[in-house]
Order: sequence, then C-alpha cells, then structure tokens
Amino acid sequence: MKILVAGASGVIGRVLIPMLVQKGHEVIGLIRNPEHAESLMKAGASFVLADVYDRKNLFSVLAETSPEIVIHQLTSLQAMDPSANARIRVEGTRNLVDASLAAGVRRMISQSITMTYAPGEGPATEDCPLDFEALEPQLTSVNGVHALEKTTAEMLEYVILRYGVLYGEGTWYDSNGFFAEQVRLGNLPANDGVTSFVHTEDAAFAAVLALEWPTGTYNIVDSDPAAGTEWVPVYAKSLNAPEPKRMPGSMRGERGALNAKALRNGWSPRFASWREGFPKTLH
Repeated sequence: MKILVAGASGVIGRVLIPMLVQKGHEVIGLIRNPEHAESLMKAGASFVLADVYDRKNLFSVLAETSPEIVIHQLTSLQAMDPSANARIRVEGTRNLVDASLAAGVRRMISQSITMTYAPGEGPATEDCPLDFEALEPQLTSVNGVHALEKTTAEMLEYVILRYGVLYGEGTWYDSNGFFAEQVRLGNLPANDGVTSFVHTEDAAFAAVLALEWPTGTYNIVDSDPAAGTEWVPVYAKSLNAPEPKRMPGSMRGERGALNAKALRNGWSPRFASWREGFPKTLH
C-alpha cells in the first residue's frame, strides 16, 4: 500500500517507517525540516516537505502523492507546552483530514493518548468518557484530543490509537530525557496516581497492525497499569538514580488504561510491562 506518514521524524515515526518499508509498503514521510530527509531515504522511504499549518500546500502535497492511507503521528512536544500540542491536534488534524479527503484517501490512523480519561474506578477502557471537567492546563489537552478524534472520525475508515506514556529512545523517559533528569535530581516523587506505559517500538507496531484493524478507538498500553509508588522506584533504579520521595495522592489523568481490545486484534507488545522494559532499555 501507498502510505503517507505525517510526523515521520518523531519518536514513533522514526521507528514506524522501517517497519512499514519492511512489510513492502511504499512509504512517504511528511516532514517540515529537510534535515530529516536523509534518514528517511536510508530507511527506504521517500519524503515530502510540508507544514501542516500551511493548508494550501498540504492540499497540494496530498493531491500529488495520492496515498491510500495517512498515518497521523504529529505532535508538538519539545517545549512541553500543552497549548502547542493542542493546536497541532486541532488545527493540524483539521488540515490533514480535509486534504486527505480531497485527495481520496480511504483510511487514517491517528495518534491520541490515554491520559485524558475522566476519573473513575480502575483503569479506563475505550468506552470511558474523556475528562471535560478537568481544570487547566489538563482541559486544553482533553479538548485537543477530543478535536483530533472527532475530526479523524470524518474519514471513511479510521483507527484512533490512544497511546499510553511513551518510553524509549528520544522520549521524555529516555535515559537522557526530561524525566530521567528529574528523577536523578530527586524531583520526581512516587505518588498514588496510576500510569500506563508503552514502549515506542510497541506503539509503532500497533500502527502497522492498524492498517487492517476495524474502524474504531484502541488503547495502546502495556498490560501493567501501576501507581507511581510502584513504577517510579523501578525507573529510578534502572537509571541508577536515588530512591524517590513518596507523596500521597494523585493528579487528574493518572488513571491508567486497559489494552484488551488491541490484544484481541492481534497486538502483542514486546514489553508486556514496564517492569521488564525499563531495565532493558534504560542505561
């Protein structure tokens, strides 16, 4: 199949592109920075330069490339600014869906997140509501996710992948990432809030499988949602960092999620738990 990956240079895109090429697909990476072109070509993909906020150009690019499927892995996380990430989910997704529909694209696979479910008992399933009663800045993220998912659902066929907290190369939880630095400084307390993790390779693998999945929404998380009192000490130990402080309580969005639907559809993550993934991938 001919597949365009928007966000091809991101932490998932970099892993996803070689997987798609290996499966025999014709892959086009949509990038904004030409510096990423060489790595795409080395992986066996072609590339197009476009900014998702340049609506006119995006329509031209989709019309020229005419992909069968668009994989939306666009994020704006570098500055840790919820409003920037919400903008790409709202405005970027709007432009990408409109351009895809105009170009006759039949299916879109979009990256969403699990950290916007409303509070409730136990980890969330895909049927649980989003947290529209959250306060800022969490509400900005919730509204961004809602817009992304609602807009994606305008496609004839679509799959929404609600990823858990990503760890792996290039993420905030990588050995050189923001949270690794925080835990080394003793600034990442172990609280009672529940987190669901997923390694970037497993997240990318889900996107490959989603090429054939029935239209719908899927939680892409490992099988071990856990409180911070469990995972933060293991994370710290994997980084040879000091034992973290304990802090009672939790924050909104710290509920965790369940992955039964994805497992039923053939997803089998390399790391079924962060307990295995942290020690094997962090240094």
